[in-house]
Amino acid sequence: MSLRVGILTVSDRCWRKEALDEGGPLLERRARSLGWEVAARDLVPDEPARIRAALKRWSSGRSALDLVLTTGGTGLGPRDMTPEATRAVLDKEVPGLAERIRREGERHTPLAALSRAACGVRGKTLIVNLPGSPKGAQESLAAVEGLLAHAAAMMRGADHPRGGAAR
Repeated sequence: MSLRVGILTVSDRCWRKEALDEGGPLLERRARSLGWEVAARDLVPDEPARIRAALKRWSSGRSALDLVLTTGGTGLGPRDMTPEATRAVLDKEVPGLAERIRREGERHTPLAALSRAACGVRGKTLIVNLPGSPKGAQESLAAVEGLLAHAAAMMRGADHPRGGAAR
């Protein structure tokens, strides 16, 4: 299933042009390699109102995206507020995705346990927070990418598109 995807980089340093956004382009390349359409990309500073506004814009109305991937702002830094901004716009959380991301991440680094990433649904859009490091973002997406088309189909109203009951 092809998904319409938005990629939101959250980074003060990239916003101020003190660092190059590597995570956003990396996620875009991976999404395209999976056959997904990257319909939106943006970069915002670590400001909850700006994060919420982008998430709302991409998950509202007829043009709502199937999936929004965020990268950055999930750690313990004083301005890391992506999970809080995400939770503020969600209709329902999908904690199993964030748990899977952390569990799989710990295979690569024990620091994955420090991620505060949130995942959930707003309308018919799935929102997934990924780490800010390009390597962490890539590994985290790999941990859940096989579940995302199924989740999108369920949000569109398909009853268990693979057949059988949900597990």
